[in-house]
Amino acid sequence: MTGLRRPPWWLAWLVGGAAVAAGWSLLPYGVPAVVCSTLLSFAACTVMVVGARRRHRDQQPAWYIFAAGVVTWVAGDLVYAVQGEGTYPSWADAFYLGAYPLLVIALFLLTRRRGPFWSGNLIDSAIVAISVGIAYWTFVIEPIVVDDSQPALARAVTAGYPTMGVLLCALLVPMLLRRGPRTAGMWLLTVGGVVTLTCNTVYTLLPAAMYSWGSFVYGGYLLAYVCWAAAAIHPSPTLLPAEEGDSLGWSRLLALLASMLMVPAILLVQGERGTGATSWLAVGIGSMALFVLVVTRMSGYIARAHSQARRLHDLAMRDDLTGLPNRRAFEEEAIKGVATGPCRLIMVDLAGFKHVNDRLGRAAGDQALAAVATLLRASLREGDAVARMGADEFAVLALDTRAGEGDAVVTRLMDLLRRPIVSGEHELLLNARLGVADSLECGAVPVSELVRRADTARYAAKAAGSQLMVYTAELDARSDATAQLGADLRHSLDDGDFRVVYQPIVDLDTGRFRACEALVRWHHPVRGMVSPVDFVPVAEDNGLIVELGEFVMRTSCWKFAAWRHELGRHAPSYISVNVSARQLSEPGFPEVVAGIIAECGMEPAELLVEVTETALFGGGTAVHAVETLHETGVRIALDDFGTGHSSLGLLRTVPVDVLKVDKSFVDEITAGGGRAVIVDALIHVSKGLGLRAVAEGVETEEQANYLRELGYEYAQGYLFGKPVPEPSFRDSGGAGPDDQLGGQLDPGGLQPLTVDQA
Repeated sequence: MTGLRRPPWWLAWLVGGAAVAAGWSLLPYGVPAVVCSTLLSFAACTVMVVGARRRHRDQQPAWYIFAAGVVTWVAGDLVYAVQGEGTYPSWADAFYLGAYPLLVIALFLLTRRRGPFWSGNLIDSAIVAISVGIAYWTFVIEPIVVDDSQPALARAVTAGYPTMGVLLCALLVPMLLRRGPRTAGMWLLTVGGVVTLTCNTVYTLLPAAMYSWGSFVYGGYLLAYVCWAAAAIHPSPTLLPAEEGDSLGWSRLLALLASMLMVPAILLVQGERGTGATSWLAVGIGSMALFVLVVTRMSGYIARAHSQARRLHDLAMRDDLTGLPNRRAFEEEAIKGVATGPCRLIMVDLAGFKHVNDRLGRAAGDQALAAVATLLRASLREGDAVARMGADEFAVLALDTRAGEGDAVVTRLMDLLRRPIVSGEHELLLNARLGVADSLECGAVPVSELVRRADTARYAAKAAGSQLMVYTAELDARSDATAQLGADLRHSLDDGDFRVVYQPIVDLDTGRFRACEALVRWHHPVRGMVSPVDFVPVAEDNGLIVELGEFVMRTSCWKFAAWRHELGRHAPSYISVNVSARQLSEPGFPEVVAGIIAECGMEPAELLVEVTETALFGGGTAVHAVETLHETGVRIALDDFGTGHSSLGLLRTVPVDVLKVDKSFVDEITAGGGRAVIVDALIHVSKGLGLRAVAEGVETEEQANYLRELGYEYAQGYLFGKPVPEPSFRDSGGAGPDDQLGGQLDPGGLQPLTVDQA
């Protein structure tokens, strides 16, 4: 084997056929030349038919017409070879002239773009044909027709050749000026057509050149056969897809402009030369035809422009995913609705939507949004409006045509959105929240204000954990206060108004300090002490919890490192830091924690990250972050266990080392009536899974003794010490480095920054 690939057979045919056509041009006219041209011509026809049979059935008729045109032309060559040059016109001319319409029709069918037959390309071809035809008629055809020295048949045949040239030119000019990519088959057809037109122009307009270059002109016709046959067997398509908008490029525009100016140019030339009577009938009819074609062309563009403008307007006013109107369209519709009378504007968001994207992927989330959109659209009355305002937010405008109808719409929406939504193979409960704003008087409240009020109510519903909230002026005051608190948070983070305090975690048997939990406190220069209950939800909502949480972790880790250095074996065994769900969702959060541990010189096991079960229940990014942390050696605590989703399966699927029993359960253990059963059950669950349980909020000796009897080893609360900036570990006897937190390790997750309430 030589390792050389054989060229594709269309290329072999093209190169070989072109070489034969070039060689034929050098042969003297005679029997060898006739035999050579005949064989090449019939070979081209055969190749074209073979290629046509391999084409799609939609293209086969055009290729058969093409082959018929070439066969007709070859028949003219044979008749001319037999009859010689003595007879004019002859049957050869009949075959030649008969071949042109077939070739032109086939070329048009094969090179036009898919779409309506009466398209811009056809109109452009007609404009070129009429313009060039007027020029040919004026300077070439009419002098032949009015020449009485030749027989009528001879004049008709002589005029037929330039007429066919006009048709070919009208077809090729738009082909040459077409915008966009061209396939190899398209190029081969175009080259063959241009060569044929060039040869026809020389044959018609330059008879003197035929005496010197005639063999090359006839060789050009053979080359055209070769190119067309190569196009037939080339695997690329020649019929191009429909051109969006039938674009009119500058080159085509200039060609059409030149065609339009050809008529006045002809009149100027005839006037300057004083060549006698002008063919006013031909010029007049041609000019009117051109005018009609140009108006038709422009009307098509105007109609297309209007259609595209409507489409663009629709795209600008409609949501692609759900098909609902977008915010802009909704506000325009709402302006009309508010002007008609009292109405109710309802803002809806899907509280569980983020978990859908995290757990099931964006495709499932898109399906869920589309399902909600369909549900909302189907649930409304005629005249009501619904829109997607962005992400998982929707808006509904309910017109109160009769008393109480607005309330009925709200009730119906609440009922519908409580039901599971079908998203592909899943049934999802999205827990929608609704904010409602009323317009009691016709046009009394601008639409933008109604939207703002409904949004304010929706945010209030989210903050309160309820499904529905109706706007009142009090919500604005509360919202303003929240916004101001958020701004103060930003300033205090910059000014250093936050402090970290530490609450001890003790061994219930010995009372010795084992570890401590880091908690954040905010002393505002004007507000004074601000409760974590007030500022943590605000920080969660505006994202400042990420920066605040990192501050707490870095500060407490450096503090722990200082204790280790200063106190030695009296230092706590580990430091416990709360982490918010928002922090867990931040890209690179595990790397941030690893960086803090490294810069403080700590061991990963000396950090316990506390997360809530709610943060992990949705899975996704939060669980992945917890697993990554656990793999690096950081220990994980499940905080406030039992107060959230309370999924025992979470303890098996997420790596957890410590279970922190919430204060609300500890408060009940001495109340009697079987209320201690949960605390009792949790210690058995912890030991069964190899976890360490820490009871939170222990405030009395009775509680501590009861927990000790149940089997709890660790606890924290006011009984053992309040959170302070500098706890005294020496007084408690300390806990040496060998007293590390035990328990079986497993990979796990994180949650919102929880803070002691005191």
